[in-house]
Amino acid sequence: MTRDPRHAMPLRHITRRHFFEQAAFGIGGVALASLMDQGMLASQVTATTPGSVSALQFAPRAKRVIYLFMAGAPSQIDLFDPKPALTKHDGQDIPEEFIKGERFAFIKGRPKLLASPFQFRRYGQSGAEISELFPNLAKVADDITIVRSMQTSQFNHAPAQIFMNTGHQVIGRPSLGSWLSYGLGTESKDLPAFVVLLSGENNPDGGKSCWGSGFLPTTHQGVEFRSGADPVLFVSNPDGIDSGGRRRTITAINDLNRLRQLEVADPEIQTRIAAYELAYRMQTSVPDLMDLSNEPAEIRELYGTEPGKASFANNCLLARRLVERGVCFVQLYHRGWDTHGNSFGEDIVEKLPHLCRQTDRAIYGLLTDLKRRGLLEDTLVVWGGEFGRTPMNEARNGSTFLGRDHHPRAFTVWLAGGGVAPGLTIGRTDELGYNVVEDPVDVHDLHATMLRLLGIDHEKLTYKFQGRDFRLTDVHGKVVTKLIA
Repeated sequence: MTRDPRHAMPLRHITRRHFFEQAAFGIGGVALASLMDQGMLASQVTATTPGSVSALQFAPRAKRVIYLFMAGAPSQIDLFDPKPALTKHDGQDIPEEFIKGERFAFIKGRPKLLASPFQFRRYGQSGAEISELFPNLAKVADDITIVRSMQTSQFNHAPAQIFMNTGHQVIGRPSLGSWLSYGLGTESKDLPAFVVLLSGENNPDGGKSCWGSGFLPTTHQGVEFRSGADPVLFVSNPDGIDSGGRRRTITAINDLNRLRQLEVADPEIQTRIAAYELAYRMQTSVPDLMDLSNEPAEIRELYGTEPGKASFANNCLLARRLVERGVCFVQLYHRGWDTHGNSFGEDIVEKLPHLCRQTDRAIYGLLTDLKRRGLLEDTLVVWGGEFGRTPMNEARNGSTFLGRDHHPRAFTVWLAGGGVAPGLTIGRTDELGYNVVEDPVDVHDLHATMLRLLGIDHEKLTYKFQGRDFRLTDVHGKVVTKLIA
């Protein structure tokens, strides 16, 4: 008897070990096929497959995250960590003991101390010290908690941005948003769990690895929403294709994918099926989401949005609209905070105030709007870059413009909402702002704390890859309990 070659196909693609490893996915494929046959896929399967956190380990204080990532590294010395000693010793050589054996990105020789050209004041009942460059943020000083004692191990932009987002400096690990998509899923059927919005000069130095899914299924990677007529690439129907034709095409493609899934039990096929279905639903949900004209004029004025123009302000308003619709993690990248002082317009005197004007009002608008709507209490908002700036003038090639080099030893982030204890300033740097001297917080500690606020034990959010259980915090991380209300 001649054996039907179709019966042998699974044997050619699935080894005995792979069969046992992937059996669960095969069962999932059968269930998925059943849902498709019943026409239930759109209502039952979202873009996010349930992950490893079947039940939260703690009562969650936050349900969602808005991460305001200031790519390029804002100067903490000029924004949140005033240093009178720098004013006193401005222009003097930094003491040798601070820089002995130190590596810098651009500084050569023994640099001179550089005082901030900006004034600080205390604001709110908390007395938070905030630069004159953030007059609007200062109005909500009691809603934020400033962490002055952040540290990182990376001092170049791309690896530092990747490290800040993935917990590892080399590309290939899942980003924070991808881990949350994997662990928590999404409340929205019509939008991804993880959305990325870009503004500023150009893309982050770390590129799309900053929001990639690494070795997690690709359904968990960040989806970039763009301004303009086509916010999400390849979602709109091509010329000559209507909604009915697109629906029939997707159904046919997913039927083929379902058959292939039964043969090879590849979990990426399930990702592909879910992606097609989500893209179809996004054709309706995304245009409505991106249309800011239906927001009241008072709200658009609050944020300082500019209709039809890509801006950080527009992205802040979109972030609020996204979390309202159930998106778990929204990350805004605003690029351009690299103020070396190597030329006019790239210094802390001209460029830093310009960047603050681009972001200050919108951040105030976002926090105020979330609070008015009752969303801030369970939405965690985080602001910060990949590292800090030096308390010394870089003076690259003898430049007379004032600027600061990369500084991984001490920088500032702030957090608000989502169970964060408000109105605090945590951590302290030395009198020059060079080293952390109280309550150091590294990148893994920040990640562990964010996960804790979301109800997750960072040691239990794991994914097995290449025979090892990986996690966002790797083998590091401790929760900063002072941050939690």
